[in-house]
Amino acid sequence: METLLITVLTLCSLGVLAALVLFFVARRFRVEEDPRIDEVERMLPGANCGGCGFAGCRGLADALVGRDDIAGLYCPVGGAECMKRVAAYLGKSAPEVEAQTATVRCGGTCAKRPHTNRFDGVRSCAVASALYAGETACAYGCLGYGDCVEVCAFDALRIDPETGLPVVDPERCTACGACVKACPRRIIELRKRWPRERAVYV
Repeated sequence: METLLITVLTLCSLGVLAALVLFFVARRFRVEEDPRIDEVERMLPGANCGGCGFAGCRGLADALVGRDDIAGLYCPVGGAECMKRVAAYLGKSAPEVEAQTATVRCGGTCAKRPHTNRFDGVRSCAVASALYAGETACAYGCLGYGDCVEVCAFDALRIDPETGLPVVDPERCTACGACVKACPRRIIELRKRWPRERAVYV
């Protein structure tokens, strides 16, 4: 019984000692964070889509506060108005960026390129592209399995059952670039947003 009591007391003492050491180490090496980062993060849309080049809105907020020149930083989801609010709060100049939207550069509809074979595997563009040319004779066009639709966090993409191609809703598209990264054929890109009736893509 005495051995058990000594063991418990020893363990408790070690635990308290370790807690004290951790407390003083944390106090000694604490990194002070600019309180403006929290405020800027609240101004951002909170999508955490990575379209700005950072892992999330917190990373962008940190960069916006820490850099003198923020011309190279931009939140595609929040857009120009969001960046103007942030810049005004920080006393910096907001970057001027034209609104963009995802554009599908493929006209290979089902009617133009009929299927020559059937892919009996995982319904994924990335997988199919790594294995072979696809279900049609065109080795450059859209595979149509919807990897771009899956990664879109804003419901701005859908696969048209008539054409087999992804269709972008420019009103929902935030130009975050997730679909661009997801397309293994590189047929989706971000382009300047035009009125739909005037859009011409070569």
